[in-house]
Amino acid sequence: MDRNVAILAGTGAAIAAVAAVAIAAKREGTSPLRPINASSHIVWGEKAGKISDLDARHTALGLAINVGAGFFWGSVMASLRSRRSDRSEANIMSDAATVGLLASVVDYGIVPRRLSPGWENAVSPASVVFGMASMAAGLAAGTWIAERQNR
Repeated sequence: MDRNVAILAGTGAAIAAVAAVAIAAKREGTSPLRPINASSHIVWGEKAGKISDLDARHTALGLAINVGAGFFWGSVMASLRSRRSDRSEANIMSDAATVGLLASVVDYGIVPRRLSPGWENAVSPASVVFGMASMAAGLAAGTWIAERQNR
């Protein structure tokens, strides 16, 4: 596995997902911090999705959880890319879509609700989908950058 791909894909995933759910929340007329704070529900329970203010207890933990998840899925992306015989730029997006779909199934279908990203406690289902799709786009962007650097 290429650590550079894992790091840059994970960074891209984390930034894109957090930005997407924050933008979606704002578009829905609520605080952009709510979905970030909602991720702290792992520790603080579902009420974390109702917190609209910046606070270390919810916002810092929510960011840490989302960044950690981004790096986890970035590692999955790097592992997938390392197993490909054809590591062309053309298939980066399909690999990112595959990992994004896997992340969605795992986060919202397999793990207990308490371990999900928690965004559903703060934004609409459509915005959760937007966040997961943005995470996949961030994986693709980070992978593209890393693989260009490796040439």
